[in-house]
Amino acid sequence: MANFKKEIRLYDAVMLVSGSMIGSGIFIVSSDVAKEVGASGWLLVSWIIAGVLTMVGALCYGELTAMFPHAGGQYVFLQKAYGRLTGFLYGWSFFAVIQTGTIAAVAVAFATYSGVLFPDYISDKHEFFSIGDTSFKLTSQRLLAIASIIILTYSNTRGVKEGKIIQNIFSTTKLIAIALLIILGFILGSNADVISQNFSNMFDASSTKEINGQWVTTAIGGFGIILALGVTQVGTLFSSDSWNGLTFAGDEVVEPKKTIPRGLAIGTLVVTVLYLLMNVAYLCILPLKGDPNGTDVLSRGIQFASEKRVAAAAATLIGGQGFSIVVALMIMVSTFGCNNGLILSGSRVYYTMAKDGLFFKNFGKLSENGVPKNALWWQCLWACFLCLTGKYGDLLDYLMNVVILFYAFTIYGIFILRRKMPEAERPIKAPGYPIIPMLYVIATSVIVLILIKEKPEFTLPGLIIVAIGVPVYLWFNKKK
Repeated sequence: MANFKKEIRLYDAVMLVSGSMIGSGIFIVSSDVAKEVGASGWLLVSWIIAGVLTMVGALCYGELTAMFPHAGGQYVFLQKAYGRLTGFLYGWSFFAVIQTGTIAAVAVAFATYSGVLFPDYISDKHEFFSIGDTSFKLTSQRLLAIASIIILTYSNTRGVKEGKIIQNIFSTTKLIAIALLIILGFILGSNADVISQNFSNMFDASSTKEINGQWVTTAIGGFGIILALGVTQVGTLFSSDSWNGLTFAGDEVVEPKKTIPRGLAIGTLVVTVLYLLMNVAYLCILPLKGDPNGTDVLSRGIQFASEKRVAAAAATLIGGQGFSIVVALMIMVSTFGCNNGLILSGSRVYYTMAKDGLFFKNFGKLSENGVPKNALWWQCLWACFLCLTGKYGDLLDYLMNVVILFYAFTIYGIFILRRKMPEAERPIKAPGYPIIPMLYVIATSVIVLILIKEKPEFTLPGLIIVAIGVPVYLWFNKKK
């Protein structure tokens, strides 16, 4: 009988965490945040909130991973705290949209930036076939995205050692590249007039929205700023998400009770610092406010960077149009490495669910290489289908509030498990218990409530997708 192979050490763990977190979000999300808050101070606050929540969550997960250092991670934590149904609803959402939708979105981002290098060949306008007027179609861009998913899935079926080598190479490369971009931005791209404009009146907030085809800017303050910051967390938290992927591969980690908490802490800290410095660099290079009809990167600013490509706009000012090609290459490396981590870690959740009798039986089998080969290929198939639908972005918008809600439930699970399992070994404990974990639960719950109020068109469908999991759970439970 095949078993998981313990191959992931501390450096591998840090690269898996940081590499899975950094996809394409940091290069584009600041454009939407700038429209929502309209001030450099609040832009940075939005990223700081996401970074602090991510790091606190990672530190609190240290207690849970030390208690249950096995494959499945968050699915296992929720099941132990709340029971099989809650664990399944997370796993169901994870397979249906959260992980597979993210894999599809990141793959398409990889293909999109490949199109910068090969515009005559890779584009969503180059169609091979489509179904009527729907978004379901195969284009050269989506074909490349699908090919990248298949290649990475195949490499991961060869064993966790091969998967971690790819992860280490791409994660190390992109961390160095991002650090160099930040340094070059400060040295070569800084603009005294832009700095003066962005860092004067840093907290004069405003909201810029498109109404009847026109962009309208209105001043906001007080509670309006709180609402705006809550809405921006869809982007900033998504950019920092997938940090928990390391917990899914617990059975493959060397000394998991030590390595997983340390990997989570170091990985999230590195990414949070880089994200904050990246945004400071943006603000030293590009004006935050801009004109949607601007003819160059300076006039369009961060708010209206072409196709939201803030990093590409900044790169143009650092080293000219040619340097933006370098950034496109960097984002290709970033997204490719990010997807490798997502593909590696996600399959371990479905494997554990299948072992519990709550998913398809063949998902719970390991290959001779010690990996859940069937789960990897089914994850690949569904992610590729989502690429074809073109709806992965909408699905992720629907589920982001659910993702945040599951994080809140998981951290609150620490309180439940301390009552249910008071004698359990806890070599690592949540920092500042009970105050810091409770503040995390409150903060994330507030964000969910803000999203329900401000974005009901996105949040309610997400809750429906989760609710569909109830009859699916009953079917699997009955079948077992």
